[in-house]
Amino acid sequence: MLGAPRAPVNNRAASMAEDADRQVELIEKTTAYKGWAKVDRYRLRHSLYRGGMSGPVERELFERGHAVAVLLYDPAADALVLVEQFRVGAFAAGQPAWLVETVAGIIDEGEAPAEVAARECREETGLEARDIFHVCDYLPSPGGCSEVISFHCGRVDSRGAGGVHGLAEEHEDIRVLVVPAAEAVAWLDGGQIRNAVTLVALHWFARNRDRLRERWAGS
Repeated sequence: MLGAPRAPVNNRAASMAEDADRQVELIEKTTAYKGWAKVDRYRLRHSLYRGGMSGPVERELFERGHAVAVLLYDPAADALVLVEQFRVGAFAAGQPAWLVETVAGIIDEGEAPAEVAARECREETGLEARDIFHVCDYLPSPGGCSEVISFHCGRVDSRGAGGVHGLAEEHEDIRVLVVPAAEAVAWLDGGQIRNAVTLVALHWFARNRDRLRERWAGS
């Protein structure tokens, strides 16, 4: 005889309830390298699922600060403004070195993420973004990097957008692309987008495109 159906287990709720009991013990932190970015070496112990604490664990962590990404959408044209630029990480990985991306930039000390989003939009595209709003924060590579991406979306007028932009003192050489929304989603689905930040942004956009058009209808 079958018993009564069991209620589903909410693993995330259980996980959140346990967070207060989880511990990290920092044994030692040293800086192994410091240049444009830095590498810190951590020696620590942490709570185990089976109970108790781990033995000492050593990890190197790449520190480059935190960043903002902003997806620029023109609801009147139903188009996205994206950028393309050289990326040394892609080159070092043996991948095509020029990547299509969202506008993005590092948050300097004392800056608000929305201010960075507006500034980077001007510097990288020559456009003024309006009604910039926060979508979410996430860690793109937490296994070896502390960077948090603050993802935003903003409205732009893409008429006349294009050309090459960026700051010469930062060696930026950024090409601006105006891409119909359906084509950008097709690039996503076809595996042509290889930048993680842009993958996240376009997946979010594909789910929220209609909401954005309603939000900015007539504006």
